[in-house]
Amino acid sequence: MTYVEDELSSQPECWIRAAEEAAGHRAALPAAGERVAIVGCGTSYFMAQAAAALREGAGQGETDAFAASEYPHGRSYDRVIALTRSGTTTEVLELLGRLRGQTRTTAVTADPDTPVMKSANDVVVLDFADERSVVQTRFATTALTLLRAHLGLHTDTVVADARTALDTPLPEGLVGCAQFTFLGRGWTVGLANEAGLKMREASLAWTEAYPAMEYRHGPISVTTHGTATWMLGEAPDGLAEQVRSTGALWIDGALDPLAELVRAQRLAVAVAAAKGLDPDQPRHLTRSVILGD
Repeated sequence: MTYVEDELSSQPECWIRAAEEAAGHRAALPAAGERVAIVGCGTSYFMAQAAAALREGAGQGETDAFAASEYPHGRSYDRVIALTRSGTTTEVLELLGRLRGQTRTTAVTADPDTPVMKSANDVVVLDFADERSVVQTRFATTALTLLRAHLGLHTDTVVADARTALDTPLPEGLVGCAQFTFLGRGWTVGLANEAGLKMREASLAWTEAYPAMEYRHGPISVTTHGTATWMLGEAPDGLAEQVRSTGALWIDGALDPLAELVRAQRLAVAVAAAKGLDPDQPRHLTRSVILGD
């Protein structure tokens, strides 16, 4: 078993622990009414998108998500949350350094022995969700579970659905598809983006992601036999039928969207295996992007 397979399989247990510990991190996480930005790079940026949409949708306050390198320094926030598995990513550390003394910051990380521990005002360490793999799975979803639980949006059903996602075979014919598209709505747009990234990282697959209502505005033109279109969350009316009419394989995400992401992670590993690729050795990637001067 590869590192990434082992780690993605442990997600239900990680989510349970993160939800249990959320109350103990309340002071480090945004209070209702705060104006918040959530930042990250790569996978962490997509989790930031999901978390921001969840928080604002829950009426907790204005919440934006940015790639760390694209943070708008002209805006004012009460708190900036940085998601960083490694705690060493250059763009995140540079941003936290620039915000020091101006905006309260919180880092959510997996490694307590990294520079981010001294870069943020508050730190939440999820070391039980750390990973050996380059390709992120359990840290990302555990960090998002922590934030969902903080908002009161995590339930036991999410964990049960994750176990179903791990135990149920992937749809017939899915692994053999030539192109994959993931769709989301609201907070699941970030999950769709992340599902696409997992496919590209682990299996070098032609993969795209869009807000579901945007799919009709151009992207559906490349949909045909050999395409898989996977909806994370509730689909817009009529979209499934329209996609099926192209000859594509429609995957209806019936589980909690975070559990559907677990299924997409499994798909990335399965497609990699079918191609003879090692998902623990993704092309051109390292566990953390650390830039020189």
